[in-house]
Amino acid sequence: MSTHEIASWLVTYDIANKRRLVRVFKCLKREGIPLQYSVFMVEATNAKMGALIAKIATIINAKEDDVRSYRLPQKGWNVTMGRSILPDDIWMS
Repeated sequence: MSTHEIASWLVTYDIANKRRLVRVFKCLKREGIPLQYSVFMVEATNAKMGALIAKIATIINAKEDDVRSYRLPQKGWNVTMGRSILPDDIWMS
């Protein structure tokens, strides 16, 4: 994948402090779509994702919090079951 190619990323987090939690949520909300509590889908290039993770690193406490990002394969497999927090008219590619 080139640095200019957009990819889908899954970002998850577990933040111990409510103030930091709100800040991380707001940061991710500007860049992605919430899929579940503490789980976001972000469409970004490697460079943009690196910048986002660097920004989140300034918010969290690395000894107390956990943030993970996973680049999803282009033709990955997924399944959803149960009630979604997303409206029915949202299309995820």
